[in-house]
Amino acid sequence: MQAIRLARPRVSLRRLATTAQVPTSGPSSSVTASVIPLSNVEAQWEKMSQSDQAVVHRQLEELQKKDWKSLSLDEKKAAYYVAFGPHGPRASVSPPGQGLKVFLSTLGLVGVAGLLTLAIRSRAPPPPKTITREWEEASNQRALEQKMNPITGISSEGYSGKGFVTK
Repeated sequence: MQAIRLARPRVSLRRLATTAQVPTSGPSSSVTASVIPLSNVEAQWEKMSQSDQAVVHRQLEELQKKDWKSLSLDEKKAAYYVAFGPHGPRASVSPPGQGLKVFLSTLGLVGVAGLLTLAIRSRAPPPPKTITREWEEASNQRALEQKMNPITGISSEGYSGKGFVTK
């Protein structure tokens, strides 16, 4: 089992995050230490191991307990990035270029639907004879003969509508 602890280097703790892995297996194992500058956390965060990320996170938590006016700009930026950066649950769900693929796929599906509609319409029977303009005009004449809807409709005084004509 490996223990992770924050080692205090001779360099200012405010500028560097240091990790030390202390093995418990025996005296022949070596101690590994890596130094991560807080001024470049944004660029290195994805490349860091989870243990290094945890150490930097803990170090920044300790720094944030101090007065924020005493923190440097790099420390504030690193704390903000670690807390709210585009990693972990805030990582982008779709890879770059995914929007173009979705757009082109949607465009293709709309095109296929249009072609399918044209294919179905080409095999459809002709429209019924009651939809022709002559039939609709004859329906208007028949409605006038029968005095259909004499109050507000086609047989009323001053009617200016088209009646049954739709085109």
